Amino acid sequence: MSTPPPLASGPDGPDALRSLLGTVLDALAAGGRARGGPLPAGGPEAVAARVADAVGDVLPDDGDPDALRALVHVLAEGAADPADPLCAAHLHCPPLAVAAAADLAASALNPSLDSWDQAPAASALEAAVTRALAHAAGLADALVTTGGTESNQLALLLAREAYGGRVQLVCGANAHHSLPRAAWLLGLPDPVVVPAPRGTLDPAVLHETLTALPGPLLVAATAGTTDAGLIDPLPEIAGLCTAHGARLHVDAAYGGGLLFSDRHHDKLAGLEAAHTVTLDLHKLGWQPVAAGLLAVARPRELAALHQRADYLNADDDTEAGFPDLLGRSLRTTRRPDILKTAVTLKTLGRTGLGALVDQVCVRAREFAALVQEHPGFELYGRPVISTVLFRPAEADDAAVATVRRRLLHEGRAVLGRARLDGRLWLKATFLNPRTRPDELAQLLKLAEGTTPR
Repeated sequence: MSTPPPLASGPDGPDALRSLLGTVLDALAAGGRARGGPLPAGGPEAVAARVADAVGDVLPDDGDPDALRALVHVLAEGAADPADPLCAAHLHCPPLAVAAAADLAASALNPSLDSWDQAPAASALEAAVTRALAHAAGLADALVTTGGTESNQLALLLAREAYGGRVQLVCGANAHHSLPRAAWLLGLPDPVVVPAPRGTLDPAVLHETLTALPGPLLVAATAGTTDAGLIDPLPEIAGLCTAHGARLHVDAAYGGGLLFSDRHHDKLAGLEAAHTVTLDLHKLGWQPVAAGLLAVARPRELAALHQRADYLNADDDTEAGFPDLLGRSLRTTRRPDILKTAVTLKTLGRTGLGALVDQVCVRAREFAALVQEHPGFELYGRPVISTVLFRPAEADDAAVATVRRRLLHEGRAVLGRARLDGRLWLKATFLNPRTRPDELAQLLKLAEGTTPR
């Protein structure tokens, strides 16, 4: 009988991983060199062909000892690398090396946070870190999620249960798509959508809307819109919610990272008035995916998530002092995503994270200035966080879309797209704190050179 392959944990795990890590790191480097830019050239068909060639038979009769090197290489060669300064389309950050290293430890030990006996230290770490992050936002506790979509769904679920099974969602036209989808998934009425002129929710129209609607109501505001990185007027919205007896949820998946910055945290004034807040540290937190949180003001409301499974949280175990983790998530099996975040917070501290936030915000302002000074481009507005919207002057929407697709197909730059005020804009989202001013100029020059004449 052949010897089973080595395991990642146990007494032999570290030595087994050490040799494999060399293979992975070499393949990452070689794949990145083969790519030669922010993303692979040739478009979807070329990438799919390279992947098919590398994979071959997905489940062969006999294994291939070179599979790790080959597949990591093709993944790296075909990646959109968020650490490349010309990869600036999405809220997709380049993760910190220390966070990725911590994530390896989580994968190797493989705790599952659905019962204490599967994750003794991880459960204690999660409890401490989630409370600390909730307190930073002015709330009481937080749950770990896979990101903004799950956090927003949880926020609506908690609101529905707090109001006895039914609630009306009121959100701006600028709200993330996951909010109306969550309402649909939870069997709630279609959301009432309030206009968001110039990208932010209009408090005057919100007041009229709340006056006209019967309760119970949940208002969802946004601190860092996906399209333009704008922040709704949170203090005014919080005041209106108080006056009308409405519950407030703030989706701060993007903007929540401003809490770390002494220079920018005032932009989140009013956040502490929310009942629930979505945070997402795989954006302005430089974490590997996934690193979401839902902060809550009233921890007692989490009782709505309580479930009982005798093999995970038997009453007598709970009474004997073993923590009940099953009500901390909608998921059962759950990896310790909090480890990488804990390591990052401890390694960099508030000052270190705040410096990264400040740096990307500065780069966004510098890029906006380049756009504004360029006669061939139009700027949407001064960036609030680290997103800049711009477009070739006098171009129609078809030409704007063509610029983006040409850059993608040629593998030269990754820009996003956003539709605001009835027009299509190119979107640059700066999340790489190591981006240099000359690379900003290069990004704009690439967009200029690809503009149809």
